[in-house]
Amino acid sequence: MPYGTVFRPGLFAGETIIVTGGGSGIGRCTAHELAALGAKVVLVGRRRENLLQVQAEIIEDGGHADIQVLDIRVEEDVIAAVDMIINRDGPINGLVNNAGGQYTSPLEEISQKGWETVVRTNLTGGFLMSREVFRQSMKKAGGGAIVNITADHWMSMPSMGHSGAARGGMENFTMTAAVEWGRFGVRVNSVAPGWVITSGFDTYPESFAKENMALTKVVPLARLGREAEVAGAIVFLLSPSAAYISGSCIRVDGAAPNAPHNYPLPEGPGNQHFDGFHREVRPKSLGDPDDT
Repeated sequence: MPYGTVFRPGLFAGETIIVTGGGSGIGRCTAHELAALGAKVVLVGRRRENLLQVQAEIIEDGGHADIQVLDIRVEEDVIAAVDMIINRDGPINGLVNNAGGQYTSPLEEISQKGWETVVRTNLTGGFLMSREVFRQSMKKAGGGAIVNITADHWMSMPSMGHSGAARGGMENFTMTAAVEWGRFGVRVNSVAPGWVITSGFDTYPESFAKENMALTKVVPLARLGREAEVAGAIVFLLSPSAAYISGSCIRVDGAAPNAPHNYPLPEGPGNQHFDGFHREVRPKSLGDPDDT
């Protein structure tokens, strides 16, 4: 069963696209869709075993994928890795800055080290990858597309203030890069997922999944999102049809930030999720499949 993409076959044929955090979750899903559309995908992450697993999946499905083990928070390593990727795979046409990570904690209990680690992962790493891909490839090639994955931080992010600050910074970086690099034909946009079911659910305490599933009551579409729904927005922004879109953000959140607190959402069936990812893995913490 192939990836259920809505985009035309061969859309990215001959293009090299880097996906950071490509070993799991939204990054894994996006890499699969891009490979299904003909891209030569470069999976970037810190855990070789995860990257090798996704690479094997893509190859089994008939796609092409290379891997690059890398800590995107280390400047000299990023510089060297981008150079290596270009020498091996050719000019870089697209970059998806998806790598990220955080932990739950009230602000008063976050140490300086914890704060800086999350900011380096969710903001600094994306900056370094973008800068090097621009300097070493896209500026010289005369174009390219960068998509930064942020988060639904529009109101606030209690218990994840370090991540909210970093994601907000990435949104501003996106707009600034779009202005500075636009004259070179480089487009920079972002995608902000809301509450989306991913394998990342299993990295948090057991109560996390149940708490998130309860959030369906405050989402106008009455459900949580799926990885393929985020990947679709990413792929669109990388595609030629988004040629005049830069410095923008696509929210994939079921309109959750638009629901005012003084308007209790009436119960309803919502809408059917997009079931595009043929290798979607349901988090173990959610138990047996249901209609979510």
